[in-house]
Amino acid sequence: MTTTPLDAHRQGNAQSPDLAAALSTITDRGVEFVYFQAVTITGRVVGKVAPAKHFERLAVKGVQQHQTAVANLQGTREGVLLAGGVHAPEYTAIPDLETFAVLPWDSSFARVFCRLYEPDHLTDAPGAEFACDSRGLLRRLHEGFTERTGLELRTGCEPEMTWQGEGLEAQFRPGSSPAYHIEHLERNRPIVKKVVEYAQALGLDMVEGDYEDEFQVELNFMYDHADLTADRLTTYRQICKQVARELGIHASFMPKPATGMMGNGCHHNFSLWRDGVNVLADPGRTELHLTDVGRHALGGLLAHSAGAMLINGSTVNSYKRYWDAGQFAPSRINWGLDNKTCTVRLSAVGRLEYKLPDAAVNPYLSHAAILAACEDGMKNATDPGPPTQGSSYDAPQDERFPALPLTLGEAIGAFRADEVLNQAFGPVLSELLVDFHADEWARFCGYVTDWERDMYWNDTP
Repeated sequence: MTTTPLDAHRQGNAQSPDLAAALSTITDRGVEFVYFQAVTITGRVVGKVAPAKHFERLAVKGVQQHQTAVANLQGTREGVLLAGGVHAPEYTAIPDLETFAVLPWDSSFARVFCRLYEPDHLTDAPGAEFACDSRGLLRRLHEGFTERTGLELRTGCEPEMTWQGEGLEAQFRPGSSPAYHIEHLERNRPIVKKVVEYAQALGLDMVEGDYEDEFQVELNFMYDHADLTADRLTTYRQICKQVARELGIHASFMPKPATGMMGNGCHHNFSLWRDGVNVLADPGRTELHLTDVGRHALGGLLAHSAGAMLINGSTVNSYKRYWDAGQFAPSRINWGLDNKTCTVRLSAVGRLEYKLPDAAVNPYLSHAAILAACEDGMKNATDPGPPTQGSSYDAPQDERFPALPLTLGEAIGAFRADEVLNQAFGPVLSELLVDFHADEWARFCGYVTDWERDMYWNDTP
């Protein structure tokens, strides 16, 4: 009898020392409930809660959810549920036991991340990996990437976000900026202290942070294997929402909170490693440079950045950030040496900073896109060209690469045209991403905004 991926995960959990460790923690810490968490195509965390006394059974059996949950149970304008409709089967969510952790704000609750599978009762591909599981996709792509290249993707994210509430308004000289002002960090001290406390308790190695702009705080954690970074970013977002609840304020990862405000990005800093060595840099060289492997990986990333915009800027609101030239968001597909206006910045020896992902990005899909693009660049020895000198906002478009999409509608077309990304994501997930975002774009195009009323209500005659 063939062992399916679902069977293999179940068998692994039944024999895993991580199961015994989790059960011991449940007893020692008095855990009463466990969240079984999955991640949707938009980065939303969904799942089920179960009494901890059933954890041992469910750690092997898994929990079930309707497959349309992976698209947030979003219905189209015609009323059709995306990701299979009302008659779709359920998926089976099996925990990755090494992710089990007790919630620091309430030790009676714990959480564990899950990967998703087709149920084993299907006649067609029973127990297969669920094609629309973005977290499972990243793990599979990374494993395949390492098998083919011997390389590991290590990343760190810069999660900018907005905090609003009484007493958090910035006070600064007109014409200047409150960025980096310790006084404004002090105003946000309760936020910083509690976020860092909870993050450290959940395994994030918090390293530094700053006040970026009015209402905008960025707190960073140490870089690591890309799969771990994606889980940690998801965890970080959950922590911030919890801290906001406790402090009676608002926390948002909306990419462009308001006209005139700095956008919220989530820059991905990455490097490629083989046998503990960063292959983007030559040993002993301290000036900014890239090895041939690094240049080709960068070339691939630039070549597929237009197609990846459906991932990096996944909402209608995302594109307001790219239109604000001069606010450090890229508007051209290019790269530079410590040039903050570029799509990709060589920010340190052996480290590339990818500036297109925004605060609402699904980190599993963004990392999957980086893997696919870099591998294609290395395979085809794609030349990134010379680094951009001076401001990108004044530079001409590099005709070797597609133009950066500047609306969600343009991004849908660019993704459809990118065969490498479609192949990496697979036809089912690729189609769902297009359908989901095309419906969102259509809804927006049919919606009358405040801007339109301000412009046109009294304009005629």
